[in-house]
Amino acid sequence: MRRVVITGGTRGIGAAIATRFRDAGDEVLALGRGDCDVTDEAAVSALFADLGPVDVLVNNAGIASSAPLARTTVAQWRTQHDVNALGGFLCTRAVLPRMLERDTGRVVFVASTAGKVGQRYTAAYSSAKHAAIGLMRAVAAEVAGTGVTSNAVCPTFTRTDIAAEAVRTIVDRTGRTPEDAEAALASASPLGRLLEPDEVAFAVVFLAAAEAGAVNGQSLVLDGGGVQ
Repeated sequence: MRRVVITGGTRGIGAAIATRFRDAGDEVLALGRGDCDVTDEAAVSALFADLGPVDVLVNNAGIASSAPLARTTVAQWRTQHDVNALGGFLCTRAVLPRMLERDTGRVVFVASTAGKVGQRYTAAYSSAKHAAIGLMRAVAAEVAGTGVTSNAVCPTFTRTDIAAEAVRTIVDRTGRTPEDAEAALASASPLGRLLEPDEVAFAVVFLAAAEAGAVNGQSLVLDGGGVQ
C-alpha cells in the first residue's frame, strides 16, 4: 500500500484522482483548503513532518481567473503564482528528501495546456502554470537516475468548478447562453468537448505507476491533439 497525498483533493479533478488511488488500494490523504494552505511554508512543513514518508505527491491545488493583461492586478498575479506554482514547490520540497532516501517516489503536477502555450486573457494563470511545468522539469533533472520521477499532466478545459466559473464569465460578458458558452470552451481544443475529471485522474495514476519509472520530466497533454 502506497501513501498518496493530493493537494486540492476534495473536489473536481482532485476528488477523481483520490478515488482512483483509493480504488487501487492506496492510502490517500486528499487535502482541501481547510486542511492545509499550500502557500504557507510553515503549515506545509508541519503537515509533511507529521505525516512521514510519502510515496506519491500530486500537486493539484490550483485556481484560475481571467482578465486582459492591462486589467490584471498585482494581487491576482501573486495569488495565481502562489497557489499554482509556490504551493507545488513547497509540497515537493517537503517530500523529496525522503523519497530520495528511500529511492522511490512519484511527483505529479496537475498543470494545464495553458502551461504549454500562451492564451489570451490568462497572463497570471498561464505564466503560473508555465512556472509549475518548469519546476517539474527542474525536479526531474535532480532525480534523474533514481527511483523517483517528476511529471505533469496538462489538461484542456475540464468539467470542474473552474470551467463552470469560466462559463459564467462568458455568459456575463457576452450574453451567450450557458450551453453556447460551454461549447465555446469545448472548441478551444480538437477534443471538441470538456474533459471529464476521471480522464485526468487516469493520466495521473498512469504517471504514478511503478511501471512508469522510465517516464521523467514529461508533460502529458490531454486535449485531443492540439498541443503536440
